[in-house]
Amino acid sequence: MTFAAWRQPRALLWSAAGVVALGFLIALEFAARRYGLPGPITNQAQEVIFAPKSGPLLYASMALMMVVLTWRQRFIAAGIAIGIDVIFSLVRWAVDAKTTGGHPFGNGALWVILGYAVIAVTRRTGRERVLLLKGVGLGLLLVTGRKTGDTWLLITSKTRPAVLDQYVATADHALGNPSWLVGRIVKATGPIGAHVLDYVYIQLAVAAVVVALYQLRNVAVERRFPGHHLVRTFLVIGLLGPAIYMIFPVAGPIFAYGADGGHWAVANLWPHTPPPINAPHQMPFDTITPRNCMPSLHTAWATTIFIHSRQGPRILRFAGTFWLIATLGATLGFGYHYGADLVAGVVFAFTIEAALRSLDRGWDRSGIQLVTYGATVFAALLVSYRYLPMQMAKHPWVFGPLLILAMTSVVYGYARTTKLWEPKAAPALQPEPQPELV
Repeated sequence: MTFAAWRQPRALLWSAAGVVALGFLIALEFAARRYGLPGPITNQAQEVIFAPKSGPLLYASMALMMVVLTWRQRFIAAGIAIGIDVIFSLVRWAVDAKTTGGHPFGNGALWVILGYAVIAVTRRTGRERVLLLKGVGLGLLLVTGRKTGDTWLLITSKTRPAVLDQYVATADHALGNPSWLVGRIVKATGPIGAHVLDYVYIQLAVAAVVVALYQLRNVAVERRFPGHHLVRTFLVIGLLGPAIYMIFPVAGPIFAYGADGGHWAVANLWPHTPPPINAPHQMPFDTITPRNCMPSLHTAWATTIFIHSRQGPRILRFAGTFWLIATLGATLGFGYHYGADLVAGVVFAFTIEAALRSLDRGWDRSGIQLVTYGATVFAALLVSYRYLPMQMAKHPWVFGPLLILAMTSVVYGYARTTKLWEPKAAPALQPEPQPELV
């Protein structure tokens, strides 16, 4: 790429974003070190050698990177990754190294991603270098986002000694205490239902990659990325969401009202006995449990998977719907979230999605109005949870429908503006000769 090309506004924007992201990661690294724990950079570097915490996520990240490769190159890359993992497993077995807390595979996928970064810098030029670096960056962003999220959760537990669970639990009476209801249902389904929901909850990022791979399936042919896709929304939600955690720290019903909270809990009430309606107060909590409930980012991520799967084939639309429903069931049924968290999470997701869509396609009047309205509704939800919980609990037939109506209005505004439910035919592509990347 020539110097003149780098002066173009888009290139400058990406360069600035890269510098900001690097600075952010360094700041989180220092913040984690302050509490005696490794930060996201250290954690990611350790996975080059040591057993990774999420092997499936690393392979999903490698799959995202491979959207810029030809099918022949993809098979070679996958074979190399599997071969490296086999070697690592044999070495660990030979030296009797333990993989406690990690997966026995995943290092190979990370090595392949880093290897293509070296190839892009040393053996590619011009547009091919940029395309390959974008693919590498896409893969690394997913795993780095996971590490960044872990550090954010640590910071919330260390810097927010008091939580607002009593306020949210009181406001949740307006919705009928859904976490208590779904929690009893999940317990009644036995271990099979719980295991299915647990898998859906843990592997949410892998489901996002499946949808993203469908959206990015033509990158290798067109030699460019689409302006807007699921991974962008996924990462922005993960970046902005923890900032709300710092403003509105909430631990979750299984901790604040359940056995998992120990002596910090108000009482051992979840999921069998809904909390009484009393004037709420801030309550001190431990320095281990993350304050990651408001809004529910798992709900927000599952919502974006649902949104982006709407334009796919029937099986993808079905999978997106299933993942959303199962995620809602897991977040409530395991006691990780209150119903109010889920309402806020849906509004948060549609607002972020609308903003990124407008950023790509241009800020027209409808886009500005939708983003402004969504942000206003989200702020109103937080304010009402904090300052009107008693009124919401005492008048559930008023505030319950109002909460659902507020959430539905944002969903309807997005669907009407974007024509979400209308199927779109995929444009016909004319494949062109492609240069080899390896």
